[in-house]
Amino acid sequence: MSEISYAAPAEIDHYRQRALVIGVVALVLCAASAAIIKDRIFFSYLVGFVFWTGVALGSLAIAMLHQLSGGNWGVVIRRLLESATKTFPLLAILFLPVVAGLLFGDLYEWAHIEKVTGKEREILEHKKFYLNTLFFLGRAAFYFIVWISLTYLFNKWSREQDETGDRRLQRKLQILSGPGIVLYGLTVTFSSIDWVMSLDPEWFSTIFGVLFMGGQGLSALALIIALLVLLSKHEPLASKVKPAHLHDLGKLMLAFVMLWAYFNFSQFLIIWAGNLPEEIPWYIRRLQGSWKWVGLMLVVFHFALPFFLLLSRDLKRNARRLITVALLVVFMRFIDVIWLIAPEFQEKDFTARKLGIVMDFVALIGVGGIWMWFFLSRLKERPILPLHDPNWEDAES
Repeated sequence: MSEISYAAPAEIDHYRQRALVIGVVALVLCAASAAIIKDRIFFSYLVGFVFWTGVALGSLAIAMLHQLSGGNWGVVIRRLLESATKTFPLLAILFLPVVAGLLFGDLYEWAHIEKVTGKEREILEHKKFYLNTLFFLGRAAFYFIVWISLTYLFNKWSREQDETGDRRLQRKLQILSGPGIVLYGLTVTFSSIDWVMSLDPEWFSTIFGVLFMGGQGLSALALIIALLVLLSKHEPLASKVKPAHLHDLGKLMLAFVMLWAYFNFSQFLIIWAGNLPEEIPWYIRRLQGSWKWVGLMLVVFHFALPFFLLLSRDLKRNARRLITVALLVVFMRFIDVIWLIAPEFQEKDFTARKLGIVMDFVALIGVGGIWMWFFLSRLKERPILPLHDPNWEDAES
């Protein structure tokens, strides 16, 4: 093999430039809409930020999982996963509007405890050791330091493996992945509590972090499958990606779909059985009005339909059908993130409510366009396939 013969397709430049233009335009629209929907724009931005950060985190987790488990399923997507993990420095910058919502908006009510009265004020007083602005920002900095450090070491040794073929580097990647998975679990748990669960500082769930891990893995895998199928129309992937690879990836996506459903049902069942007044309001907000139809939509199109479609062996081996299911899952993952975040902002004006939902999608496109531009730029830096992966011979057969 050579780096030249396995260079990323030239078409990536076209996708990259288009993603940047779309992302910039969408973010400008978000900024312009702030004058109309005010603090609601911070919730919309948080939706987009949480979704794309989840894609990067899910990619990191799957990359480490592949190093620990081996198998040829990860060889054809390894470079895509690694490039996705390189976006954490960008995501750290994109976190700044969330900080603005914390400091200058009403994104997190616990940050402005002086405006809260009654029982809520008493609850926040008890939690102010953890829920305070300085500690929140310190934890966020720690999360990004951990993620960027793991990514740096992972990609550094992967690059050296490409250049030298030294098999000892594979052992280094495996040793890193063990504690890396543990750090991933801890940081995702606390970041999901900080960035999403604390939107309602009175509510708590012991399974919330695990729920986010399952969702991030599914988001990352579905998007990576869609990108793999798209790029496999061009060389060098066109002659390397085989139906067996798609079949394995489709089975893994089916497993993640079931995990997501299991975690969500477990949380619902625990809270329903407990029937505690401090827990049930979170679900009441999401099972009343128009939000109940979004919940039903998640049950049908996020779980039931992908589950039954992915049971088909023929579908998993067909690139066109598999990418359709993968894109459906990506879309429903975003709807799930909206369902988790948006109901916390109670718009009293119907026009503002409609515009807020529209801006959720615009923010997704804005953050996603910038993220995709950065991701594709990193993808072009190295061969699209790992040159000395020990699983490569099996992957080619």
